[in-house]
This record gives sequence, C-alpha cells and structure tokens, in this order.
Amino acid sequence: MKVTVLGCSGGIGGAQLRTTSILVDHDLLIDAGTGVADLPLADLALIDHVFLTHSHLDHIAALPLLIDSVSDLRSKPVTVHATAATIDILIRHVFNWSIWPDFNVIPNRERALMQYQTISIGQSVRLGTRTITALPAEHTVPAVGYQLDSGAGSLVFTGDTTSNAAFWPIVNAIANLRYLLIETAFPDEEKVLAEVSKHLCPRMLASELRRLQRSPEIYISHLKPGQIELTMSEIEAAVSEFKPRMLRHGQVFEL
Repeated sequence: MKVTVLGCSGGIGGAQLRTTSILVDHDLLIDAGTGVADLPLADLALIDHVFLTHSHLDHIAALPLLIDSVSDLRSKPVTVHATAATIDILIRHVFNWSIWPDFNVIPNRERALMQYQTISIGQSVRLGTRTITALPAEHTVPAVGYQLDSGAGSLVFTGDTTSNAAFWPIVNAIANLRYLLIETAFPDEEKVLAEVSKHLCPRMLASELRRLQRSPEIYISHLKPGQIELTMSEIEAAVSEFKPRMLRHGQVFEL
C-alpha cells in the first residue's frame, strides 16, 4: 500500500501549503482538501472511494469539484464514506443545489455520479488487501480518524481532534502500527483557542502521546501557516523522546 500526502496543512498560502488530503494507492482518498486539486485529471478519474474524517471545509473543499471534473470520465459513482452525521451535513449544506448540485441524483438515482456509504466508529471497510477502520476523534463537529492496514503494517491518521481518551486503547492494540499522523494546530500561546476549537497544541500533544504504548514513527499534521516553526519547536521540546517530525506535502509512506 502506497500512501501519498497531497496536503496536510492547517491552511493555504504557498506551493507547499495544501489542506488535508491523503491518496492511498491510486483509487482512494482520506479527506479531500485543496491538495486534491494538484492531481492531473486522469488521476482524479481513478479515485473510487473518498473517506472523510469530518465536514469542515479544509477537509472537503475539493470534493464537489472532483465529482464534477470526472463526471464524463467514469462509468461508476465515486463512493463517499463518512459518518451519518457528516453525510447529513454534506446533503444539507453542500450538495444542496444552492452551493453545489446534488450528485447523488445526477443524472438520476440509478446512475448517480456519487453515492454515500455510512461508516461508524470501529467499523472496517475491506477494499482488496486494504482495511480502513474508523477511529474515535473529538472535534467541534462529528469526526473520526482512520487506520489504514495493508496487513504488513498500519498507518493511523487522527484527523482533527483534541484530547481523546477513547483513541489510545484502540491504537495501543494495533500490533503492526508503523506510522502515527497526529494533528497539532496551534502553539502553546494559543492553548485556549486550541481547546475551544478542539485541536491540539504542543502541551496537549505531550499529554496525549504519553498514553501511547507502541513505537511508531510520529508525524505532525495541520500546522497553521505562519506558526509552523514556533509550533514545531515547542513540540520538539515537549516530546523529544518521541522524535516527532513534521508531515510534509508530497511525503510517501509504503506499507
């Protein structure tokens, strides 16, 4: 399984700052942030599945345009996997004919360009040799993280989350865990904002990582533009024993 980071920033503002999206092999996306737009049209047409962590714009921005752009290049719908709450938000606020057409009924329900598939926390979806499992997350809207398991190894992506006691026992039970991608959106000076918006700051990250009982490589995502160096320096000071690294646009993991 090849995992390519198309975007992992908490905002935009340069060629390397794309919001959250991760390409798995050639046919599966975890989230559909602005990084998706860098893929050529032929590659976009190969995407069969999109697993959403939650409904915030930086994680879904490219989804409506993706469906529209490949509509005449595909013979089957793109399947959007998300919690029932996230699907409801998409239906009411995005694919509602006011913001964007409802591709779930275009050109008709029998030949729709997009279909929804509900996923619940703890549920796994098997696609070929890959297993994608929804993990608990704590955010301002209903949210999940995901475990990507190739059989040979697993990568866990927290999605957007704050302190989350339910997450760690599940992660600690993953025997083949190789990579942990965990968010930290704000520096410590903005801890109150992190708490209100249900993100992590370095001090909170340190408390969370001390619940980790395995030894994966740890990468930090969702850093806010303009605060990247400050936040990473605070993370390195707070959790140096975990050897955290900044997740980067274009980074590739092999599992």
